[in-house]
Amino acid sequence: TTLCMFMQQALSTQTSPPESPTNATDDRPDLDVSATELLELLGDEYTHQVLEAVLERPRTGRELVEATNVSKATVYRRLDRLQAAGIVDARLKLDTDGHHRKQFHTTAESIQVGLGPDGLAASVEFGDDSRPRGVSHSDD
Repeated sequence: TTLCMFMQQALSTQTSPPESPTNATDDRPDLDVSATELLELLGDEYTHQVLEAVLERPRTGRELVEATNVSKATVYRRLDRLQAAGIVDARLKLDTDGHHRKQFHTTAESIQVGLGPDGLAASVEFGDDSRPRGVSHSDD
């Protein structure tokens, strides 16, 4: 039930990327994430914490560590997996001290997992491009 509530909350939240220019959606490659991998990723408690913090607002890795009380290594591993799934992306942010930092934001407008004739199927859709990406069937 916690996973269902989290996914409903996450998917009902309208998110938009940061205001500064980012790569065009058409430049984003099609993703190859299986439904099983997507369910495992979204079922992870640390992923929940990281994704909830990014859904609140775009954040740097350091801000995510502080907001979630999760180790730096774990935060970055979950961010890597969320990026591979197309749910989160990053852009470079110039701080007032002159340092460049990656700021992470959500890119997915909806995540769908369902049952089909070939087993589990999953897709990630983006707000500015309604073409489903990452559509994949599980190997089971």
